[in-house]
Amino acid sequence: MTSDGSPPAANTFEAHGHVVVVPETQIWLPENATSNTLRVATYNIHKGVQGIGPGRRLEIHNLGLAVEQLDADIVCLQEVRKMNRRAAAHFTRWPELSQAEFLAPEGYTSVYETNAITRDGEHGNALLTRWPVLSQGHQDISDHRFEQRGLLHVVIDVGGRPVHAIVVHLGLIKGSRVRQIVRLHQFIEREIPPDEAVIVAGDFNDWGARMREAMNAMGLHDLQSPRMLTYPSRLPVAQLDFIYGRFLEPIGCVVPRGPIWSRMSDHLPLVTEFSLSK
Repeated sequence: MTSDGSPPAANTFEAHGHVVVVPETQIWLPENATSNTLRVATYNIHKGVQGIGPGRRLEIHNLGLAVEQLDADIVCLQEVRKMNRRAAAHFTRWPELSQAEFLAPEGYTSVYETNAITRDGEHGNALLTRWPVLSQGHQDISDHRFEQRGLLHVVIDVGGRPVHAIVVHLGLIKGSRVRQIVRLHQFIEREIPPDEAVIVAGDFNDWGARMREAMNAMGLHDLQSPRMLTYPSRLPVAQLDFIYGRFLEPIGCVVPRGPIWSRMSDHLPLVTEFSLSK
């Protein structure tokens, strides 16, 4: 809400008590985009809260506007809270809806699966889409008891064509990530027909894109660029977030940047445009 109690405009964000207009140049449209394209975004939202201690601030409302600004057909989210009693008690504007439902723009379907259950609540991966959802599934890929991780698998009807979207958030330890990629491969081979399109997107925690070779070996490819830095959001030095596609050709990619984007999460979102003609 703005200072007079009215809701902010669609292209504005609240920052330090002030409403800030998002420059339209932040919103990317590829020159070769057509009606035969699919725009996919991935975003680690850091549970909708930024900062530590007494300086913690609620960013979930701004994130809702951010997701809408991305204008993606499919939005893959990580670190999404279904509920958290402690945060709900601390922040007066904590949404009554789960974060996945709250962040879904009008006309989108939200899908959520829990990865981790904590003392105060639970969180996991989510997917938002403007296309019809055919089915959803989940698989635990936790590698050790200190990190609870899972795959969210959603089958989406994109113009009469099934597209399998898998949302991932891989582990912090390299060995864990290697084993989780193996389990991802096994899941795809077991659950997805070999002739159907697949998207795998999320926070890979993959410093140096070392998992790219293994993803390519599965027939999954991303649009490689040295400028797609997503972490940390205030001064990005690495790409930890990736969007891979099978039977979908990546034709454009962008990371929205700027002071507003950098304050909402410790990650920046990544957006990739795919051609559906493949």
